[in-house]
Amino acid sequence: MSMEPNQQISQEVVQQVAEYFSVLAEPMRLRILNLLRNGEKCVQELVEATQTSQANVSKHLKVMLQAGILHRRSEGTSAYYSVKDDVIFQLCNLVCARLAERIEQQAHHFRDFGMTGKR
Repeated sequence: MSMEPNQQISQEVVQQVAEYFSVLAEPMRLRILNLLRNGEKCVQELVEATQTSQANVSKHLKVMLQAGILHRRSEGTSAYYSVKDDVIFQLCNLVCARLAERIEQQAHHFRDFGMTGKR
């Protein structure tokens, strides 16, 4: 969503961006995406890896599929899911790197605070 400073963006565009981010705002969906990082997995593999119900995993897979994040392939009675666009991992990596920086800065502040109390 790049735009010039004074350019207005439509409510529809803002809504679509917000919906995309809301898909990623669920911890179980992030866990599933991480499991799919190394390639396609069937639903049962995802159920076992997340230690949750098939209904729960299927619900989250459906949301990500509808958002265009995942691809679904059927083989016999099994459904296999993979990440449709690897850009999702770049986005996650950016967020994780930023959070790691913040945590490191906080740790530094705590260490500094602890040092000022020593005599």
